[in-house]
Amino acid sequence: MITVTGATGNIGRTLVELLAETGEEVVAVSRRPQPAHRLAGVRWVQADAGDAESMRPALTGARALFLLLGGELNSRGESPRALLDAAAEAGVERVVLVSSQVSATRPEAPSHARLREFEAAVRASGRDFTILRPGGFASNAFAWAETVRTKRTVFAPFGDVALPVVDPADIAAVAAAVLREDGHQGRTYELTGPEPISPRRQAAAISAALGEEVAFVELSREDAHAHLAQFMPEEVVTGTLDVLGVPLPAEQKVSPDVAAVLHRPPAPFSEWVARNLPAFH
Repeated sequence: MITVTGATGNIGRTLVELLAETGEEVVAVSRRPQPAHRLAGVRWVQADAGDAESMRPALTGARALFLLLGGELNSRGESPRALLDAAAEAGVERVVLVSSQVSATRPEAPSHARLREFEAAVRASGRDFTILRPGGFASNAFAWAETVRTKRTVFAPFGDVALPVVDPADIAAVAAAVLREDGHQGRTYELTGPEPISPRRQAAAISAALGEEVAFVELSREDAHAHLAQFMPEEVVTGTLDVLGVPLPAEQKVSPDVAAVLHRPPAPFSEWVARNLPAFH
């Protein structure tokens, strides 16, 4: 049995489906009530990865745990050891943690201190572990969906700064592989897309998929900061804009790890757009 946290999110939802398709017994964990659709072999549990006691029923009998922090868990919460101790007591043998590329490229960044704590705790847990460090997500483009629908315009800062954004479906596919296969223990995989692509080019990809012109309007850093500060802590806003605006060479580099694990190239941004086009209509 495999326990999947964040089971209704961009990564977790796809991961649950992939594992179920292979015949795995899955416990899907989310803080929200279970979705209406049912999958064979999947049991839904409403719990919080930030509350180890609530997680105990979801961990009983599991051999592997997929651990994805969401929302405020990225910045605060109980000690990571509380959840990992509960997993060990339940007999979990393998932990796969989704961290971030920034944990390696900017090891002092306050915005990712919590993820670094979880990485350290996973490494010290005595379980088999694999750490996934994705770069920017292609799905961050969902933030533009409303203005594309209503104004056929993308508003974003740093229009010509390119990063190799990764399709969350590829993160899920890598997670499914390392949860089920041997040979990934103790490894850290950096997950990126196949090429750096700028916000301006992402807008062009959405335009091409829609078959309609989508304008691109570049925001100042100040305007972008004001927008993000409405729903992100200050240190996360600053860290995000630093990566988007002044990426380090390592953050613009395409990693071979998706291809190495999946034996195929990572999906381009255009493929993510095609699959999610209804959000932009």
